Amino acid sequence: MTTPTTTLGQAIIAARKKKGISQKDLAAAVQKEDGTGAISPQYLNDIEHDRRSPTSDHLIREFAGALGVDEDYLFVLAGKIPEDLRLSATDPANTAAAFRAFRRRLSK
Repeated sequence: MTTPTTTLGQAIIAARKKKGISQKDLAAAVQKEDGTGAISPQYLNDIEHDRRSPTSDHLIREFAGALGVDEDYLFVLAGKIPEDLRLSATDPANTAAAFRAFRRRLSK
């Protein structure tokens, strides 16, 4: 049986509801990278409805921590490769082989 594709927004909604917290409470728990405070509930609403994506690796990690979700799963749903992995991808052949293995593993 095939399950429908989950978007980042859908995963955040599901995890938030599972934890029993409101959008306002989750937004307050997710801190901006620049240290100026929390994200707005409207920004969270836009992410949950797939109108916007988190702008940084930091925000994806913040969501993962606040929701108790594996950050690597959220990175995949966001269509992003974390910066630490991008920076370590110096060998084109090795990087391509690792990505092909990743794709094969996900399609099983």
